[in-house]
Amino acid sequence: MSGPLAGRRILVTRPLHQSEALARLIGEAGGEAIVFPAIEIAEALDPAPARALLGRLGEFDFAIFVSANAVERGLALLDRPWPDGVRAAAVGAGTRRLLQDRGVRGVLAPEGLADSEALLALPALAAIRGCRVVIIRGEGGREFLRAALQARGAVVEYAECYRRVRPRADPAPLLLAWARGDLDAVTVNSAEALGNLAALLGEAGARLLRATPLFVPHPRLAEAAARLGVARAVVAGPGDGEMLQRLVAYFAQGN
Repeated sequence: MSGPLAGRRILVTRPLHQSEALARLIGEAGGEAIVFPAIEIAEALDPAPARALLGRLGEFDFAIFVSANAVERGLALLDRPWPDGVRAAAVGAGTRRLLQDRGVRGVLAPEGLADSEALLALPALAAIRGCRVVIIRGEGGREFLRAALQARGAVVEYAECYRRVRPRADPAPLLLAWARGDLDAVTVNSAEALGNLAALLGEAGARLLRATPLFVPHPRLAEAAARLGVARAVVAGPGDGEMLQRLVAYFAQGN
């Protein structure tokens, strides 16, 4: 197949149900997407606390969704229309679009980078002393966003709607192809997925990972990759389209 990624094989490590769009874009550009999920999204062990908290969503001033998974799982637990007076916020444009597709209007989100730091830089979240904020997320994860909002005087609660788990996958076929030189780049969207991937690959695979160009959505993840010894971590941007554009630009330079 012709195209700017012709002959290139790209590893896609997003959860299986979220890999289709990027895999399709890679294919349309002439490349081959190798889908190997490094993270899976599972139901919360006990969804009752999140369901109860979302049942009183109207008490809050802001509801912050940290990811597409937070939108899908959180809105599934919300058994009523979006309440008036609650401002929805998202860490990136992709999450904002998903909220808008679900009928939530006036969603606050940063342009460009998609992370907590970019969201916190928005003027609407600068003066929130006394505001009540719910962060809709998975179990565990970074505490940075909550701590920063609390430091600004907000009252913050979590609605933890899902779990991130390491898949049970056999990496042997992937490692065999990789060792033959049949893998040109890796895409990873979170630090947890990167850690899972390294663990699934083992030491032999970790050496291959460190020597392969790794495409990530933001600088913080590039820094995490560097700590693992990855030689080339390329910041692409948060969206699938941006990831594809960066892959195309990278290989167009003769890499």
